[in-house]
Amino acid sequence: MSDIDIVFSLLSEADADNREVAAQMEQFLQGHPDALWRTCLDGHFTASALVVEENTENFLVLHHTKLRKWLQPGGHVDGSNNFPQSALREAKEETGIENLRVVEPFIDLDIHLVEPPKEQPHLHLDIRYLVLAPQGSVFAPNHESTEMRWVTMDDLSELQADESLVRLATRGLARIGR
Repeated sequence: MSDIDIVFSLLSEADADNREVAAQMEQFLQGHPDALWRTCLDGHFTASALVVEENTENFLVLHHTKLRKWLQPGGHVDGSNNFPQSALREAKEETGIENLRVVEPFIDLDIHLVEPPKEQPHLHLDIRYLVLAPQGSVFAPNHESTEMRWVTMDDLSELQADESLVRLATRGLARIGR
């Protein structure tokens, strides 16, 4: 099975809440067979993680250095068709927390425009997973963020979190019954 077929198969598992965005991702993929690589200038697939501290309602957000907004950990899949592993890798790299555990299937799909400095605006087609961190985990952010913190849903309005982060957190916490 080709990389493209694997992505189509993954997207076919979308629940009713994600089906419309999955269809848009499939359409993009049909026109951009290189969409797993960041060299696809119109846009490319990414994987991200809602990192939730086990047995709590706390989850991690970071203030992204380039994009200057509060986001969940995540990033480019760099040619990989293994989105859960990509989300886990990005979560570990960006939070410094070991012993993270990814929960499948994905919980959210999102397509958004990014406008990083020194790059042309392009789309990120983001497949998002719930990732569990051991209770009491201490984060150690890397250079990709200027700040990181454990938050709850109540904190998101103060951080001026966008609708997609609120939706991701809502879906992630619902998945674990919180």
